[in-house]
Amino acid sequence: MAIARSKITSQGQISVPVAVRKKLGLVPGSTMEWEENEDEGKVTVKRAGTYSFEDIRRELFKNEPPPKRKSLEELKEGIADYMRERYGKR
Repeated sequence: MAIARSKITSQGQISVPVAVRKKLGLVPGSTMEWEENEDEGKVTVKRAGTYSFEDIRRELFKNEPPPKRKSLEELKEGIADYMRERYGKR
């Protein structure tokens, strides 16, 4: 049974009904994901995750300090070393 219904505008937009916004915790600026289940022929709409890359890195590497920042010169030197190893004369 459907929770609510929406119509699509000529620009392809839809309004998310209040009941659905409350159930999913959607606020202005929230992102939604559309997933296709080919076996059942259905499309599921859900609220997208709100984790940043930094949140994920922090969780995965809790006990490790962040890597030491390198200067521009160190970065250029590392790239030059890699290029010499990778593309140097054999």
